[in-house]
Amino acid sequence: MELKRVVVTGLGALTPIGNTIPEFWEGLLNGVSGAGPITGFDTSKFKTKFACELKNFKAEDFLDKKEARKLDPFVQYALVSTDEAVKDGGFDFSQLDTNRIGVIWGSGIGGFKTFQDEMKNFFLGDGTPRINPFFIPKVIIDIVPGHISIKYGLHGPNFATVSACASSTNAMIDAYNYIRLDMCDVVISGGSEAIINEAGIGGFNAMHALSTRNDDPKTASRPFDKDRDGFVAGEGAGTIILEELEHAIKRGAKIYAELVGGGMSADANHITAPHPQGLGAKMVMTNALRDARMTTADIDYINVHGTSTPLGDISESQAIVDLFGEDAYKLNISSTKSMTGHLLGAAGAIEAIASILALKNGEVPPTINHFNDDPAFDPKLNFTFNKSQKREIRAVMSNTFGFGGHNASVIFKKYEA
Repeated sequence: MELKRVVVTGLGALTPIGNTIPEFWEGLLNGVSGAGPITGFDTSKFKTKFACELKNFKAEDFLDKKEARKLDPFVQYALVSTDEAVKDGGFDFSQLDTNRIGVIWGSGIGGFKTFQDEMKNFFLGDGTPRINPFFIPKVIIDIVPGHISIKYGLHGPNFATVSACASSTNAMIDAYNYIRLDMCDVVISGGSEAIINEAGIGGFNAMHALSTRNDDPKTASRPFDKDRDGFVAGEGAGTIILEELEHAIKRGAKIYAELVGGGMSADANHITAPHPQGLGAKMVMTNALRDARMTTADIDYINVHGTSTPLGDISESQAIVDLFGEDAYKLNISSTKSMTGHLLGAAGAIEAIASILALKNGEVPPTINHFNDDPAFDPKLNFTFNKSQKREIRAVMSNTFGFGGHNASVIFKKYEA
């Protein structure tokens, strides 16, 4: 069986540095930090008092006010970014076979705020279980693809992927496989997350995972810097619409890039810590290259997982050096989490979008907030510190790794007829 080719024909983004694709890309190139003091709740008793929140976002500006109240923020974000992607892709679903259009979505945690608020109301009450009837539908992760399919009348495969911070990259890989195996013509894929609340920040604080640089939030996310002290929480959503090439050509779609490979692996090492030598990271990149039928020499840019944690950054950079060898020194590497913060289950989608835009525009977004070199990193690696760099980009790789040792990687290349 000859595999179908898969291309990207629609993008949507709702991020801490921009609420649309153009705003997001402008923020990336300008090295904008999305971090600032948390405004959503009182942080006086929390170790971390800042995060990368969305700016100037009100769900009722995009969704019916009554309906929005029935949705957890992570669902609201997904619907908004998907609306942009559908319009960007020029889709008129009434003219397409909706039995062959699916929705595969990723989220690591789902309706955390809803769960927190309902339990707070219950435990502070008299013990009577007065639970909102929308509680369960607002919490469960699979509800996002459900809402998207209902909104657009899409009858194809419909499910969610959960692999912590690798969730939306796994969603993309599943979407890619459904299309290239000729089970779908189009799949709306992506991820969303909304964990900037008491439970989310408190929980990650308890794990000592978050930066506590409260005196300087904007520079707190410091991937590959000597003084990095943990990740900065982010929120938002990213939507990537994948389409079978001939289907896209037939309807006259614009094509951003071609998705040519996806890899997965497991660290099988520790529930939160990466393998110290980066063996899982090396394996996932190897698997992605094999799937794409590419070599290390074919990759020009890697958007790395790069969370700004002491252990994670070292293991990933070591994996790149071990796998790419001399080709590692020809790469641009950057962590856009230095600007957006870590969107957890939505990270893969947002960072894949950054990679696709870098490929399309021939410019690598920077890793901002670099002040002091860390001798643990190979000084010959180009981390694209502090300023974007223009270069010819033929192919990009985007890495995401999740608690539990889940690793996923995707490769996009310039579309050629």
